Amino acid sequence: MFRVLSFLTLLLCVTAVAASDRPNLVFIIADDCSHFDVGCYGGQALTPVLDGLAKQGMKFENCFQAAPMCSPTRHNIYTGLYPVKTGAYPNHTFAKAGTKSVVHYLKPLGYRVALSGKRHISPAEVFPFEFIGKGNNPDFAKVETFIQECQTADTPFCLFLTSNEPHSPWDKGDASAYDANKLTLPATFVDTPETRETMTRYLAEITYFDSQVGEALALLDKYKLADNTLVIATTEQGSSLPFAKWTCYDAGLQTGFIVRWPGKVQPNSISKALISYNDVLPTFIEAAGGKVPKKLDGKSLLPIFSGKTDKLHQYTFSEMTTRGIINGSDHYGIRSVRSLKYKYIWNFTPEVKFTNVVTMPGDTKWGESTVFNSWIAKGKTDADAAEKVRRYHYRPKEELYDITTDKDEWTNLADDPKYAKIKQQLRTELLAWMEETGDLGQPTELDAPNHQLRKQKKPSKK
Repeated sequence: MFRVLSFLTLLLCVTAVAASDRPNLVFIIADDCSHFDVGCYGGQALTPVLDGLAKQGMKFENCFQAAPMCSPTRHNIYTGLYPVKTGAYPNHTFAKAGTKSVVHYLKPLGYRVALSGKRHISPAEVFPFEFIGKGNNPDFAKVETFIQECQTADTPFCLFLTSNEPHSPWDKGDASAYDANKLTLPATFVDTPETRETMTRYLAEITYFDSQVGEALALLDKYKLADNTLVIATTEQGSSLPFAKWTCYDAGLQTGFIVRWPGKVQPNSISKALISYNDVLPTFIEAAGGKVPKKLDGKSLLPIFSGKTDKLHQYTFSEMTTRGIINGSDHYGIRSVRSLKYKYIWNFTPEVKFTNVVTMPGDTKWGESTVFNSWIAKGKTDADAAEKVRRYHYRPKEELYDITTDKDEWTNLADDPKYAKIKQQLRTELLAWMEETGDLGQPTELDAPNHQLRKQKKPSKK
């Protein structure tokens, strides 16, 4: 009996040690933030916390997402599956019944899995997070209570801190910190007073988000958890200004991705590996000691963290549908594939006018339309402005860009015979991906309303 009790005691001790050794996982995400506007990515926003975090860990320069919209992106991060697979490819949508999320994978490993801030996911049975606080920004007072409880119980946690900034309307932060006249605008922008003034408020909200990252890191320091916590801070899709969010250009799909994990990730390091948001869930599962299911669409980033490799994917794939967004075209499906050098975009219905909240007439509460309407006004007498307005509304069926020489994706090479083989190779890869995910192209676009939250059928009471 004594030997049995001793064995059980030893087993419990080993289990307790194992639990305490497992890392905490913290994922901090912005909302509608172009990565190239963040300081450590060469941007003009004042982001001392993110800049410091990059020096403490690894900065990824080629992270992309599966869709340039909030809801499909968040479904993708938490499930590790492409949006068309889960049905969550339109905005304001829900995942199919039976879909598993990060909660289902980490809770059996002994983790408490919580989310504080913006949700934009459904249904509850697919995403049974512990929701901390209400509203669209993290409630750090309640987050602190959650961390205290986990520390007291010696329970590892996975915590998603989901900001609503710098999503429009841009009304947080100190816009006076930015001089509109001294800002450098993206080459795809039209230089108008409205554009510059809006940029000051947008950049101020990025700084506000940076302060939220600071609050999260301060809590880890306060409870001496930083050394055993894997932190990922990311910027989500690009801003809601033209040629970013709602498009499959890099400005809409590329995201800042910074990782800190003391003792596991080399400080002040940079990775050029091609990665995607699909890789977050496999990374968390492996870091937590679990086995990554083969059905997930991503791969664990741990080999990159440890320096064992600097390669992960050859291509990343993305999709966009205007069905379900404010002022969206009735149907305008876009699919894209990207390597480290080239981007191929397929616009299903180039004859359709591309519209969204940006292109709404007059001034709206959101602010994006104020900018675009100033471009339209300038375009009456300025050829460059008129061309940028036209290019936002109308795209060719196929687009091909050499990213290494044309980061703004402005010189379309799709009809250049010299690039015919490259275009065909990328198109073949894109079609194979669509087949694998069950994406039928235009029929999938037209079916989008059936995958929106407001169309979800309630279960029968029988």
